[in-house]
Amino acid sequence: MEIPTQLRCLFGGAVEQRDGTYLIEVPEQEIEVGELQSGETYRVAVLGSPATDDANENTTDSQRERTPSTPPVKEGEQRTVEIEDIGDQGDGITRVERGFVVIVPDTERGERVTVEITEVTENVAFAEVVERESYYD
Repeated sequence: MEIPTQLRCLFGGAVEQRDGTYLIEVPEQEIEVGELQSGETYRVAVLGSPATDDANENTTDSQRERTPSTPPVKEGEQRTVEIEDIGDQGDGITRVERGFVVIVPDTERGERVTVEITEVTENVAFAEVVERESYYD
């Protein structure tokens, strides 16, 4: 796949249906640290998920290797992460490899915590705080 020089950001996300429209949410950090600006219009390319790509006869073996089909976390795994954002329901949100979202209740934006993954789905994982790290660590 050829990637144009105009590419401003790259992230994963699900298409959601709301009130008769379909939405792709852009992570806040893409606006804060990327080259995107709120209120501007951008072209969006939608690529299939790994399962969709595997079904496509034109997908090469090297492309399949670059798009792992399993989440990058497992239940019971512990990780130290920084909470990047707060979701609509007040839970902390962090991202790990490939932009995979992990939701962590009872945390604040900017907080550094060690979490244990409690549930993993295809698109998101849920975790509980095991330890709150010092801001100086």
